[in-house]
Amino acid sequence: MSTSPVPPASLASLATRDLAVVWHPCTQMHDHETLPMLPIARAEGAWLHADDGRRWLDAVSSWWTNVLGHRHPRIVAGLRDQLDRLDHVMLAGMTHEPAVALAEELVRVAPPGLSRVFYADNGSSAIEVALKMSFHYWRNLGQAKRTRFIAIEGGYHGETLGALSVTDVALYRDTYAPLLLQPIFAPSPDDYLREPGTTREEHVQARLEAMRVLLERHAHEVCAVVIEPLVQCAGGMRMHDAAYVAGLRKLCDTFDVHLLADEIAVGFGRTGTLFACEQAGITPDFMCLSKGLTGGTLPLSAVLTNEAVYAAFYAEYAAGKAFLHSHSFTGNALACRAALETLRVFRDEPVLERNRALAAHLAARLAPLRGHPNVADVRQTGMIAAIELVRDVRTREPFPAADRRGLRVYRHGLERGAILRPLGNVVYVMPPYCITPDEIDLVVDIATEGIALAVAD
Repeated sequence: MSTSPVPPASLASLATRDLAVVWHPCTQMHDHETLPMLPIARAEGAWLHADDGRRWLDAVSSWWTNVLGHRHPRIVAGLRDQLDRLDHVMLAGMTHEPAVALAEELVRVAPPGLSRVFYADNGSSAIEVALKMSFHYWRNLGQAKRTRFIAIEGGYHGETLGALSVTDVALYRDTYAPLLLQPIFAPSPDDYLREPGTTREEHVQARLEAMRVLLERHAHEVCAVVIEPLVQCAGGMRMHDAAYVAGLRKLCDTFDVHLLADEIAVGFGRTGTLFACEQAGITPDFMCLSKGLTGGTLPLSAVLTNEAVYAAFYAEYAAGKAFLHSHSFTGNALACRAALETLRVFRDEPVLERNRALAAHLAARLAPLRGHPNVADVRQTGMIAAIELVRDVRTREPFPAADRRGLRVYRHGLERGAILRPLGNVVYVMPPYCITPDEIDLVVDIATEGIALAVAD
């Protein structure tokens, strides 16, 4: 008997049925009058499959979530086992083994000093938790005038109102600007913005000095500085030196403000270490995790913080210091079990070592694009690589957004069997770690072909 949720005869019309009822995320639905939705029936490893025999290599890890690949056998086995025990129970006044074991393991592998774990449902929710927790911490300490945040230009932290408030990507922010908090934006350490003739070290120091000026002026009203360490992902895969993160930690200490590290996209091996903060040798006051946390199988996020923050909320209920933030599915047992199995894979298998070899292969295959007349930059941090397309490489003049050159790359990828979803004029590769060198070759070949077509006129 078929276990398909729809009769097999209906699968051929799935894309048509979809457009009649489903409103997709981050999508202009009008585009799909001419660009059919992909009818994904199953997934395995790095590949997504349709029932008609077509398949596509998931070169973006399904929005950067499936770090170990789709349906990793250890995660699947853990979920089957968990379903026979406990599916969900509220985490207020109750507890369960997956939530406790996962928190213990996160504390074990996190940067030293992060000792408390607060669960939420997704990345944006984790940012909301951390923003509120930082503000509430200062309020509990009698510093209620601290109501603002410093964020980095070009950064992205999610699309709920608090997370969007500290996001600086016009595509997402501009429409909702009247509803948002007003953060203070600091100049980005993005190495692509480095002035000609300036070293990376000089660029980092200049950006840290700009941050120092902001903190001298605003520290008394600031709760935290928010950063995506090493890579600003949705802002165009903008990359910066670990020395900036290390210097930022020192500035936050000097001016007594929190450092909030958004590791939602860059955590779990994506930058070459389990967490990006490790490369800077620092511990943030808050570290937000999601996406790869469950290996991409179920929604879950976590905010890690320290004992000082936790202690500021620990009091009699009547004192009004409790952190009253909740999600119905906080600490869901199935999601926690998936996350626990994901961390066990990192513990038991040489995932990071394999990633270093794969990243080196990816870098070698992308190197020829550095001489392309429409490529201003080829950059890479671990298992994240990006190609910056421009109209004129000498001036770095970008293609107009209305040209939608990236969409041409995406369409070509679909025709050739790969999911490449560029960010404007930035074509990037962010594959699952189960990808093989031959599959990397395929992705780079398809991306190179797509770029040639995209810049042809």
